[in-house]
Amino acid sequence: MSAITLMELKRRVRAQGAPAVAQNLSDALRQKYLQPEDFSVRDLFESLHEDGTELLRDIGKGKSGQRSLLEAAQAVDTGAFTGIIGQIVFTKVKEAYTDAEFLWPQLCETMNSQFIDGERLPGIGRIGDKAEIVSEGDSYPNVGLNEEFIDTPPTRKRGAIIGLTREIVIADRTTMLLKSAAELGHWCGLNKEKRVIDVVIGTANNYKRNLTATNTYLTSGAYINSQTGNALDGSGNEWRALEKADLLFDAILDPNTAEPIIVSPDTLIVPTALKRTAERIINATGIQTVDMRVNAATIRTESGNPYGGKGLKVLSSPYIKIRSGSATRWWYGVPRKAFLYIQIWDIETLQAASNSEQEFTADIWMRYKVSERGVAAVQEPRFMTQNDT
Repeated sequence: MSAITLMELKRRVRAQGAPAVAQNLSDALRQKYLQPEDFSVRDLFESLHEDGTELLRDIGKGKSGQRSLLEAAQAVDTGAFTGIIGQIVFTKVKEAYTDAEFLWPQLCETMNSQFIDGERLPGIGRIGDKAEIVSEGDSYPNVGLNEEFIDTPPTRKRGAIIGLTREIVIADRTTMLLKSAAELGHWCGLNKEKRVIDVVIGTANNYKRNLTATNTYLTSGAYINSQTGNALDGSGNEWRALEKADLLFDAILDPNTAEPIIVSPDTLIVPTALKRTAERIINATGIQTVDMRVNAATIRTESGNPYGGKGLKVLSSPYIKIRSGSATRWWYGVPRKAFLYIQIWDIETLQAASNSEQEFTADIWMRYKVSERGVAAVQEPRFMTQNDT
């Protein structure tokens, strides 16, 4: 049952007018004072159209005759009604698209762009330690910045269309409309989730720096940020796996200066099989070190957890294993510095023009196109490491 009754809607329309009421309701949806479930499509139709009650009776089930449906077309073209329905659809789509279970908002930084076929992102390489001793009367040495750039992959457009039919209005199938919007939003969000995860875990490789394409994770070459023999297996020395990953960061050098890149990891990405182990590592209040002598002289040293209180996040999803094909591989670093989502436009809804052919042939009174365009890209792989058994 809708939270806003038909009587209340009609009272507001008489006092403020349909456009003002529709605008106020849309604002309340955007500000989350109201939810899509608080509305009835039929009540909105009846209250926001001048002759809504009579029109519903005329086009409802059991009504016969030769009455032209032109009035119906005019009804659904009413700006007040179409506007609030569009906001309801968009709110439900966006709510499902940004489901808290999705990892992608925490895995990449979003960058707006206008270049649909990819672009060249310029960077300025660091000059390195060029400060020299300058003797009295001598000239200071000249230094220059190193130019560098990455090329991003082309973006892709994805989406689908939701229709508001005559039957949805007459039978007040608001739940059906909301479910369709939520389903579309969810699958758009899940599609983005899989594409971002593929780039983060190195299943999809699109890193291209200074015209040279390389995989995101390397065991040799320009940088080494992938290693085996580093299991996160709960053997009793789990924190040492993180330490070994930290030491891998220590060995990664800036390509321009050959100086170490200082990385402060904030995220641990694991398949579900390693989720509880990872949580135990970072939440342990202390650790115990044993000297491995099984006799009376065995020494046990207790100390605080070296990774406790560091603010490390554990991110996990069934799709980590599904997309990587491994239940033992894990990733560690600062993903939002390593990866971008290049966005031409965010998730949006656009309403089709009124008086379309489908209004007459299929009783689809309104259609809303939901779409987004973007691509996940590698910005700097040196901020991430990949680890496995």
